[in-house]
Order: sequence, then C-alpha cells, then structure tokens
Amino acid sequence: MNMAYKGYLIDLDGTIYLGSEPIPAGKRFVESLQEKKIPFLFVTNNTTKSPATVQKRLANEFDIYVEKDLVYTASLATIDYMKDDAKGRKVYVIGEAGLIDLILEAGFIWEEETPDYVVVGLDSEVTYEKFTIATLAIQKGASFIGTNSDKNLPTERGLVPGAGALISLLETATQTKAVYVGKPEAVIMEKALNRIALTKDEVLMVGDNYETDIRSGINNDIDTLLVLSGFTPKSAVPLLAVAPTYVINNLDEWEFDQ
Repeated sequence: MNMAYKGYLIDLDGTIYLGSEPIPAGKRFVESLQEKKIPFLFVTNNTTKSPATVQKRLANEFDIYVEKDLVYTASLATIDYMKDDAKGRKVYVIGEAGLIDLILEAGFIWEEETPDYVVVGLDSEVTYEKFTIATLAIQKGASFIGTNSDKNLPTERGLVPGAGALISLLETATQTKAVYVGKPEAVIMEKALNRIALTKDEVLMVGDNYETDIRSGINNDIDTLLVLSGFTPKSAVPLLAVAPTYVINNLDEWEFDQ
C-alpha cells in the first residue's frame, strides 16, 4: 500500500459502526485522518437521517466527533442533482424527515398534482395512497428520482425492504425507470468529489459493501478499499467480478503513507 491519497470517501454503517455496535477500528481510522489533517467525507445512502442527526449519533453513540458538513447523504446528492437539472421547484417526496425536510429547506415546494420531480427514498410509513400520488405524477411527466437502489436493509429482524424495493414498485406501475442518485451511481460520487474538492485519482473510496461502496469506486474510476467488517464477507472476495484495489480485515490494517 504505497500510494498516499489526498482524501477519503468513507461509508458509515458496516465501516465506521455496525448498526448500534461500535467498530473500534473505525473510530481509530477517523481519528488518524483528523490527526494527519487528511480531508475526508462520509458518503451514505441513508436518507432517513439528516447530516446533523448523523453527526449527533456519531458523537453520542460512537464517541466520534466531526463537523456535520463532513456527512454527505443521498438526500443532499438528490438536492444537488435537482438544482443542477433546474427543471423546476415543485416536488413530491416519498421518504422520511431526513429527506423531506432537507428538500423543503433547500427551497423546493411541496406539490402532489403536477410536481416537477417525484423523489422516492426509504419510507417505513409508506402507503398505497403515497404510491398512487407518485404514480399519477410520474405519468403526467414529473421526473422520477430514486435516492438509492438498495433492495434490502440489514436489521436485527433480518433483511427488510430498502429504498430500491419501493422504487421498483413505482417503476413497474409507471413503466418508467428512475434516475438513481446514491451509491454506486455517478451522481453522488461526482457531487462528493465537488464537496471534498479533489479529483478521482486523489481519493480512496472506503466501505464494507461491494455492491454499493466498492462498485461506486469501480464504476467511477476511483480506487477502492473493501473492509471486511460488515456486509461483504471474506468468502465472497475471490468471487467478485472486479476486485477492489485493496481488501483488509479491519481499518487498523490500513497504512497511511505520507
């Protein structure tokens, strides 16, 4: 590992912590970056929590202290995408507070009949009526945005439906493909690079999930570090279609080269 990266894009759940369990090596990794003054950005597909909420959770539950500006969620990437796209300001959202509040705070206006955008993220209170409003709006010409394609979420009960499962229901109902924003898509990675003010060849994408974290690097020409502390097991590594740049058991094994 002889390449010194100028910055790091880092996943959270499974990488820095695991559900409600601390990953001590994750905390040490973040503190090493802070000590060495290496820029980093947490890049997460979680749209249910705002960056400020994530910041508080890192501090209160995991004793990790960062500025909220270092948390870049699929919600923020969705807002950046809509601002760049500039189709209009009217929006209908299926999602939770971490998505809806941020979109409205960014100046978008709630509209159910003829929105410019229909945004769909994870919503644990989703109803048939919400799906109906979204379906009719997309049929009328609203741009259809999916925050992220995660089919499932790991919980203590097992794998439950993720945002991608809700989005695919609407894709079936409307016969329209969503524009996906979150990992492993280009949108969130390009916006994250803008935030950290570095180029693709200067950063390393760090994560535990091959399909989202590592694919987001591979698909977008960014070096990757797969850490075997969460989603992707060691047994899967020899079978991966495209190998990560690096694979380590835990973040303590990573050597920062200055």
